[in-house]
Amino acid sequence: MLLSMFFFLNFLFGAPDNGDQDIPATIYDFKVPGLSGETIDFSKFKGKKILIVNTASECGYTPQYEELEALYKKYEGKLVIVGFPSNDFGKQEPGSNKEIAAFCKKNYGVTFPMGAKLVVKGNDMAPIYRWLTEAQYNDFKNTSVKWNFQKYLIDEKGKLVAMFPSKVKPMSEEIVKAVDKK
Repeated sequence: MLLSMFFFLNFLFGAPDNGDQDIPATIYDFKVPGLSGETIDFSKFKGKKILIVNTASECGYTPQYEELEALYKKYEGKLVIVGFPSNDFGKQEPGSNKEIAAFCKKNYGVTFPMGAKLVVKGNDMAPIYRWLTEAQYNDFKNTSVKWNFQKYLIDEKGKLVAMFPSKVKPMSEEIVKAVDKK
């Protein structure tokens, strides 16, 4: 009888959303596929600030790769930048992971970690982007990714502390002050 009632209620109201099971409690619990097949283990970034950026190779903001690399080198040992290619905006990242890796290396000399191509908006949003954009996970605020090269800054304790829109350049005073902040 109880089992019948359970199926009837699921039919009426839908099954519970178990999507939260894929969302780790902290940024340090994430292990994501890298662009070249390696695993990016965020637990290795404890004690450093982390700047997470969704990227695209055919976007007007693509030249920001150069400033991202400069920022990464300037704060080596204090800041880790992790790029995540995404084809969600204007289909501006059509390439494969291998093609994206070659593009980033050849055109911008990218040495910071790059995750595998993923989805940053909508129903298929990657768990790391759910963590970044939903206050229930990040204890900061709800946001949405508006375009390529939006940036999220996480402090040395793993707390999301800032979001910068695409137009804010990586070496801008706004980002440099946030990275320098104790």
